[in-house]
Amino acid sequence: MWTFIKRIFTWWNGATFGTLLQVRRKGEKIGADEYGNVYYQERGDKGYEGRQRRWVVYKGYADASRVPAEWHGWLHHMYDTPPTDEAGFADHDWIQEHRPNMTGTVYAYKPKGSLDRGGARAKVAGDYEAWSPEG
Repeated sequence: MWTFIKRIFTWWNGATFGTLLQVRRKGEKIGADEYGNVYYQERGDKGYEGRQRRWVVYKGYADASRVPAEWHGWLHHMYDTPPTDEAGFADHDWIQEHRPNMTGTVYAYKPKGSLDRGGARAKVAGDYEAWSPEG
């Protein structure tokens, strides 16, 4: 019951009830990624400025960094064919496994000198020195 109520009123835990109705009315399911996100395209031949709209319904928390690179390219019309088609996306050996944005978590990158690591770092030649009127 709680999941149903969250679906009606919150957008950050997947699609709301209204969004799901709109998707059912105007969208055509294209595919899903390994994270459970589902990708849609507007039905029909014409959309905004002659291109069909494309969108994603996230599984769980809505975070754009959870969209893999190949689906990002399809969403932004960089590829005409979706990654579900074998010929649509060439898999390269240099492509790394997708990692979501870790900012704000305990796994966030914290370089030397960041406040979370004590705020002290070694001085380097290119560091800024403030002007002082004394000389």
